[in-house]
Amino acid sequence: MSGQTTPRRTVLKGAALAGAAGLGVAACSTESKLGHAQTPTPTAPVALGDASAVPVGGSKLYREQRVVVSCPAKGQYKAFSAQCTHAGCVLDKVEANEGNCPCHGSRFDTTTGQALNGPATAPLPAVPVKVENGKLIAGPDA
Repeated sequence: MSGQTTPRRTVLKGAALAGAAGLGVAACSTESKLGHAQTPTPTAPVALGDASAVPVGGSKLYREQRVVVSCPAKGQYKAFSAQCTHAGCVLDKVEANEGNCPCHGSRFDTTTGQALNGPATAPLPAVPVKVENGKLIAGPDA
């Protein structure tokens, strides 16, 4: 009888490990639903600083405020949440108008919010932005 117990235990351990591995894959799925993001956009107006800090034709990441702002033309600004729509990590850098998520490698067009490279497939949510006395303000009522 002891010959049957070892294979059975081995099978049960294997099943438990496979189940745990499956949970890990599910937690990092390719679905883009702001998985762990709690507040993907500011819930109150946020001062970002001088509007001139965002170059015309370029983008600037405001990591602490979780916002990325682009300037398609002089005096025009667009803003998006800087939280990845895959798992909610905050973008860590912007290069050539592409925002990078350090967690799983997703990349976003910071001028449109569109996902360029997965696992994220959903775009970054738009954030209202305005210029007031030369300063950028993002969030509701902006």
